[in-house]
Amino acid sequence: MASVSLTRVIEKMKLENLTPELDVKNIKITQPDINRPALQLAGFFEHYDESRLQIIGFVEYTYMESLSDERKEEIFEQLLQYEVPAIVFCRELVPDPIFMRKALEHHVPLLSTKKTTSAFMAEIIRWLNVKLAPCISVHGVLLDVYGEGVMITGESGIGKSEAALELIKRGHRLVTDDVVELRKVSDETLIGSAPEVTKHLIELRGIGIVDVKALFGASSVKDTQQVDLVIRLEDWDKDKEYDRLGLEENYIEYLGNKVVCHNIPIRPGRSLAIICESAAVNHRQKKMGYNAAQELYSRVQNSLAKKREDEE
Repeated sequence: MASVSLTRVIEKMKLENLTPELDVKNIKITQPDINRPALQLAGFFEHYDESRLQIIGFVEYTYMESLSDERKEEIFEQLLQYEVPAIVFCRELVPDPIFMRKALEHHVPLLSTKKTTSAFMAEIIRWLNVKLAPCISVHGVLLDVYGEGVMITGESGIGKSEAALELIKRGHRLVTDDVVELRKVSDETLIGSAPEVTKHLIELRGIGIVDVKALFGASSVKDTQQVDLVIRLEDWDKDKEYDRLGLEENYIEYLGNKVVCHNIPIRPGRSLAIICESAAVNHRQKKMGYNAAQELYSRVQNSLAKKREDEE
């Protein structure tokens, strides 16, 4: 199961640790969702998901302050006896002394943020959804071409990295070469990134490893990119029929998500960079509502209809 260390969450979200005496190194977050324990503070613990990060906002804090010391002892004991990964107080709210004591007794870390509750919840959920999303590694190259995430796949040695280098020289941005880490952020969205080991590097047979960021500058690379289009390179087969109109889309599936896929046959003299650019722009046009293949089909139909009218 994917997880994120609490230490990483504290660093990323710039949280203040209110219980530094507790060891947080081995605490892991495994759920991308969070919980605001409003009902739990009222004494209702059925369906309580203690594995989530707990968020205390102004409403929960005000309710806690209204309780008597006896009730605080009782309800805080119930709340903190669960194995909660951590509790975050928003708006720099200061925990009640009884709450602090109970948290230390049960080894529950208390954290604080300056952000408002809604802003912090939106940010932490978005970040955790990316970090804890289902992930697979795919052999290929991922680039940002005119704002479209284009992943080039194919057999080893077919020319993926060379095509990527030409695209980079033409002003497009590299995300990763050789290995693409795909994360399913939602049922519609796949996010690709590079493994830390090969980040910003390209392997060119006969030359070796090339550092794209060092050679072409920071504007030539990108850390993550949504995958919008897959271009699969393959050797030309004269006996195989290739799509020449594009009326029907072909798809490839990763982690249950479908992505538009084009099979491009390779022959000497074909410029892969221009083909990839054209495919990216054409895909963008289709998303904006214009389909060149449909336009050609309409023109042919209109032409045939006109001929029939003239014959009549």
